[in-house]
Amino acid sequence: MQRRTLIQHTLAASSLLLGASMLAAPALAQGNWPTSKPITYLVPFPPGGNTDTLARVISQPLNKALGTSVIIENKGGAGGSVGSALAARAPADGFTILGGTISSHAINVSLYSKLDYDPVKSFTPIAMLGSGPLVLVVPASSPYKTLAEVLAGSKSKASAGGLTSASPGNGTSNHMAMELLAYQTGVKFTHVPYKGSGPAVQDVMGGQVDMMFDTALVVGPHIQAGKLRPIAVTSSKRLESLPDVPTIAESGEKGFDMGSWQAVFAPAGTPKAVVDRLHDEIMKIVATPEVQARLKSFGMQPSRMTPAELAEFQKAEVTKWAAVIKAAGIKAD
Repeated sequence: MQRRTLIQHTLAASSLLLGASMLAAPALAQGNWPTSKPITYLVPFPPGGNTDTLARVISQPLNKALGTSVIIENKGGAGGSVGSALAARAPADGFTILGGTISSHAINVSLYSKLDYDPVKSFTPIAMLGSGPLVLVVPASSPYKTLAEVLAGSKSKASAGGLTSASPGNGTSNHMAMELLAYQTGVKFTHVPYKGSGPAVQDVMGGQVDMMFDTALVVGPHIQAGKLRPIAVTSSKRLESLPDVPTIAESGEKGFDMGSWQAVFAPAGTPKAVVDRLHDEIMKIVATPEVQARLKSFGMQPSRMTPAELAEFQKAEVTKWAAVIKAAGIKAD
């Protein structure tokens, strides 16, 4: 009798817990977010970068839209892998979101021999914020004025490893843009990694390095000052800020399309109703003139995708970069 009573109590308690968990998603999806705890917006990079700045731009209006606090937490390291692993282990309850990038959610899985998360299986995509194409630049004194001339120049120096290409570091999107160009054209380049864009740009302007890929935000002022010459942009469409600079695809390499994208993810298993609510609120914020202007000031092109479209895009990115990294034989560790 006692055993039967115990079983009945256990089943009743289990039913209550199940009912509570089933009610959690609709509660989060409708009206104000529960205020029992804040939303943690994990940024897997140090303060001050694009991912961090975008998170701060979005967090305040998201706070108002959901009626609860949104706290930014920076957990940098290993190209975004440290913070991403932390987010992957967080409860899938709508109270943890992550600023994911092309590095943390497409490149690192092939670049690092071991990650503590799977960029696809460990997360649920929420929203694409935008994509920042890179600009291929050479020194103003360079003899190269077109992509065809750059490729021909690198071919002529193949015995020496081709033209040198600077980047802010091994495995960065800047580095990967060079590797993608090499992969697609079969032309060799020699990668010259630096600790940050600043010293890399200085050496390209000084002629110590032949070329580099970087954002319009970084190289734009030097182009305007006449110290760098833009050759092409990596996106499928021209940049509004550099309308006279052709795309790499326009310059003869059809199908070339690469951008350093920024998106928002949640831990895998986050309820669909919660994901949809977060997606809708973030997309409303991204559509505001203030955020649109901010994105463009970063050299980014706003992008709108549903969570399902973002999931497919991310899978395609993982596949693309796996092939490029394997062909180049690159490893970060």
